[in-house]
Amino acid sequence: MQSPPSDLTWIEHGNITSPSGFSADAIFSGVKTYGEEPKFDLGILLSEDECTVAGVFTQNSVTGWPVQRSRELLAKNTNFKGLIVNSGNANTMTGPQGKIDGEDMCIQAAALSNTLPSKILNASTGVIGRRLPMATISTGIQSLQPSASGGHNFARSIMTTDTKVKECAIRFSVENQEYVIGGCAKGSGMIHPNMATMFGFITTDANVDPSWMQDILKVTVDQTFNMLDIDMDTSTSDTVLMLASQKIGSPIDDEHPAAESFKNALYLLSEKLVRDLAADGEGATSLIQAQVKGTSSLQSARNIARTIVSSPLIKTMVTGNDPNWGRVLMAIGRAESEIDTNTISVNISGTTVFEDGAPCDIDLNKLSRSMDTDEVVIDVAVGNGIFEATAWGCNLTDEYVHINADYTT
Repeated sequence: MQSPPSDLTWIEHGNITSPSGFSADAIFSGVKTYGEEPKFDLGILLSEDECTVAGVFTQNSVTGWPVQRSRELLAKNTNFKGLIVNSGNANTMTGPQGKIDGEDMCIQAAALSNTLPSKILNASTGVIGRRLPMATISTGIQSLQPSASGGHNFARSIMTTDTKVKECAIRFSVENQEYVIGGCAKGSGMIHPNMATMFGFITTDANVDPSWMQDILKVTVDQTFNMLDIDMDTSTSDTVLMLASQKIGSPIDDEHPAAESFKNALYLLSEKLVRDLAADGEGATSLIQAQVKGTSSLQSARNIARTIVSSPLIKTMVTGNDPNWGRVLMAIGRAESEIDTNTISVNISGTTVFEDGAPCDIDLNKLSRSMDTDEVVIDVAVGNGIFEATAWGCNLTDEYVHINADYTT
């Protein structure tokens, strides 16, 4: 993971309400009826005043009602009051009643925050094809009490099979003006993003130009969230939203002195969330990071990196600490047809195993021991091109099968 520049610092115990102007809360409302004990499953995130929102969503043709609704609203407007979320139920493929239920959640959240339903976005994640238990959700919404200290519980409310909360916040200063970006994410399975991934919610107190924020969010998602793979399945509910309370400074765009620092901070925060998501993949014991350079196009570098981290053979190779580096070459070739094998080099966990088209004389047992760690880095060079990309994934274990075989039963 990149270290932040000197003008950027991580906030200890930072979360989505670290930026000024935001409040949140979460409760157990009875949506998550599986598992051994009640867990937060309903959360709300509000802005003190209307905030500017940018978003990207799944490209899966099967989408939940919340995704469809949020897309439609963001196509017409960029100013909103906040977001109501639930986990445990995706409100996907639930027929016309699912749309009514999603709208009803927003109507009730709007009443709680004294705004219009059209000013509340919503997101749902969990089991597909089941109606929302609106009676318990309605009671839950009325019990929510958003505050500036509620960010951590909000991050807990979006978790499904996650075992750890994913949240962070970063602070940076430009010309004596201090800005904060915070965020949280969820996802352990059904993760092979295309345009967006799982749930990722980001806030900032910066005054940001709306169109510029949408553009840089899209770029950042392509560099980070879209370079993540757990199991090659793209969710029906994938949503990444960024909310700006507009509390600090003048509107930031490409000409603003804070533009580069803002983009760097957003990238670092998103990268950290993605690494945390990969490390907490269902049943995972090792994070896999693939770094690819030397390609003739950015898309080529991304294709190769994502193919490496998504390959079941490479995932199981890492599980067994098996230095079977031929699988990496297979993935490179499967991802990119225009490859000169004489220019390929591969390094696994600090050991170069293949260089300039030929295998290296290495101690396989020593390499196997070096792979027995919570992070395995695979470095690939494929030529003399100027493009590079990084992707993140995790290993594949028996536990992944058990989690998904028993998910609803």
